[in-house]
Amino acid sequence: MSDRKGDGEVFDVAIVGGGASGTSAAYHLSGEGLSVALLERHDMNTEASGRNAGSLHGQIQHEPFLEEGDEWASAWLPALRFLADSLELWDTLSDDLGTDLQVGKKGGLLIADDVSQLPAIERKVAFENSIGIESRVLSADDVRQLAPWITDDVVGGELCPIEGKANPLLVAPAFARRAVERGAVIMPRTPVDGLREERGIHILRTPRGEVRARQVVLAGGDGMPALGRLLDIDLPISSGAVQVSVTERIDPMVSQLVYYAGGKLTFKQAQSGTLLIGGGWPARRNAAGEWVVNPESLRANLAMAIRIAPSIAELSLLRTWVGIGNGTPDHSPIIGAVPKHPGVWLGFYPYMGFTASPLMGRVLSDLVLGRDPGRDLAPFAPDRF
Repeated sequence: MSDRKGDGEVFDVAIVGGGASGTSAAYHLSGEGLSVALLERHDMNTEASGRNAGSLHGQIQHEPFLEEGDEWASAWLPALRFLADSLELWDTLSDDLGTDLQVGKKGGLLIADDVSQLPAIERKVAFENSIGIESRVLSADDVRQLAPWITDDVVGGELCPIEGKANPLLVAPAFARRAVERGAVIMPRTPVDGLREERGIHILRTPRGEVRARQVVLAGGDGMPALGRLLDIDLPISSGAVQVSVTERIDPMVSQLVYYAGGKLTFKQAQSGTLLIGGGWPARRNAAGEWVVNPESLRANLAMAIRIAPSIAELSLLRTWVGIGNGTPDHSPIIGAVPKHPGVWLGFYPYMGFTASPLMGRVLSDLVLGRDPGRDLAPFAPDRF
């Protein structure tokens, strides 16, 4: 990938952020014939987009639904619609990018092992059905047919048919390769520490020199609050380190993306045969202030997985790693123009940005080009907080 500097050249658009959303925007914009520079403060795809477990989400997440309630769920439906529409793009993304992204969409399975969990699942399914997502409530026998490995304690659950998985190590690099083929310039290890405008040109200051562009897209994930401060906008994006574990390879067993109604758990099988176990369990900081694996979270996470799938208890664990999860107060994305800064656009989807990235790139491209993105972005306005 190219890493030449942009000194002296004025790009049509500069994108800040080398994860799935930023590279998706670069892919779409370069495909429209625009000159694109993409700046990433670290190496490409080394933060949330590359460290997540590859889940493709398309249902209301059960934990915030229980915490925030029905009123929140109703207000969150536009964000859910965004995910559902992005999931449709995943169906052809491997062909579009010329890379097998290991996309599999066999549905998402929410498991209940206590009858007290069922009423909330029923209400949640009704919200999803209200915008055309064909989730359905399952009986215990329904769950056993889909997942013969399930605990004998299962009492029911939910199937969301549009969910699945992909390989997060492949997606952003594939977007970036195609963008470079279309003429985009990729600048890894190029943090932006200043942003100003002079006579309609945006000037991004970096340790490697200045990059000039007519428009700017900020899709920096964990770095978004700092980027916002360069523009005097407060972006209430939270960051938390969570961990994911992977087991040894086994024969095909788990077809769906699995959740548990009783606690933090995501559970699925990769194309390679390994089981990926996560769910948002927090990492910890070591004496040097670095994020490292939290043994207590690991024990609790694995215990929850074994509770749902007892047969995995004897499997060997290969590794556990830490990634950053970013959120917003209302769990909704931030998409749109930066107030008082014409030509600067924000694109950020909390928690599930990997799933949202194909559509996020397309929407950001539409905004840069002055086109109607085909959806109401008012619920995602940057100045709503």
